[in-house]
Amino acid sequence: MKKILASSALSLVFLAPLSAYSEEIGCFTTTWKLVGSNDKICVQAFDDPKVKGVACHISQARTGGISGTLGVAEDPSRFSIACRQVGPISIDGKLPDEETAFSESTSLFFKETKVKRMFDAKRNTLVYVAISRKIIEGAPANSISTVPIMPWGGK
Repeated sequence: MKKILASSALSLVFLAPLSAYSEEIGCFTTTWKLVGSNDKICVQAFDDPKVKGVACHISQARTGGISGTLGVAEDPSRFSIACRQVGPISIDGKLPDEETAFSESTSLFFKETKVKRMFDAKRNTLVYVAISRKIIEGAPANSISTVPIMPWGGK
């Protein structure tokens, strides 16, 4: 019993900080399951913590069934990202050439979706790339979205 509680507490320590900036918009069922929760696609939103005026939405597949209901299923690496300017853009300090803007665990064991932000200075555009990270290296699934920095409402 102590081992189960310890591993559950350890899981929460690792999982909780990763989704601190996201807000779930909603989910819809893709496959009905007789036992356990259904397979679904969920949409989350996050505001870039260092670039005010930019929001991203990520849709991700979530595995259902008994393992999905218990929170131990490994979600597939299927997702999409769209980022947009939603207000006047202001940047807190100088942005590095590449930085993780958002990260969320998608599995109990070593799998996560990261959103990296890059700046294309020549085109004055922010580039957001969502990447699935597994414990096994290789060519991860990815999706890209760009946000040209434009004036907003005369600002």
